[in-house]
Amino acid sequence: MAAFRAEAQQLSAQMLDLNEGDWSKPTACEPWSVAELLGHVATVLAWLPGMLEAEAPPEATVSAVGYYRPDDRFSTETNTKRIELARNRAAAADGGQALAEEFDQTWQEVYQRCEKEPAERVVRTRHGDAMLLTDFLVTRVVEVAVHGLDLAAALNRPPWLTDPAGQLLVELLLGPHGLDEVRELGWDRLTFLRKATGREPISAAETAEVETRGIRWLALG
Repeated sequence: MAAFRAEAQQLSAQMLDLNEGDWSKPTACEPWSVAELLGHVATVLAWLPGMLEAEAPPEATVSAVGYYRPDDRFSTETNTKRIELARNRAAAADGGQALAEEFDQTWQEVYQRCEKEPAERVVRTRHGDAMLLTDFLVTRVVEVAVHGLDLAAALNRPPWLTDPAGQLLVELLLGPHGLDEVRELGWDRLTFLRKATGREPISAAETAEVETRGIRWLALG
């Protein structure tokens, strides 16, 4: 919850500070513009209220790590729908400022709804996974934080990754002591996250070293 709030609040502040011309800039998440990428992040957060209103599954069967298994959630058909939903959300807003305000309202509503839930609350994702709400929130931090890096790059701004979100992502990808492994590779946390999520190239030598250390990337799409 703390990581989600910190990262969503920072992303919101950055988006509310944009000029109208910024919204049409291209991002590395092709074919999305800045507006469409923010539309995607808003969309994946907006699933949560409906999930909380639905009947809770009896038990969690999928972890945050398990959520990123390479199945049809990363298929061409699913990705096409993902692109269309983001574009539709951005197009429906009355300009970039309105979209930024919508995102600000969305993340705050999600935070407030989740804050009222017990730690053992189980939800079902749109992919059919039964997950602890806390684990699903980890995946939402991934969305906000990693796409925050994409948006910062598209806008030519310094990355604004917050410490709570950065730490959570490293623990998800490597475990609680994973950052020590990363430092031995000569990477700082931001460099690791960029490489682990395909935002920065990784050399053959680095790939071999990663494999030697038993580090495995998640399927992030």
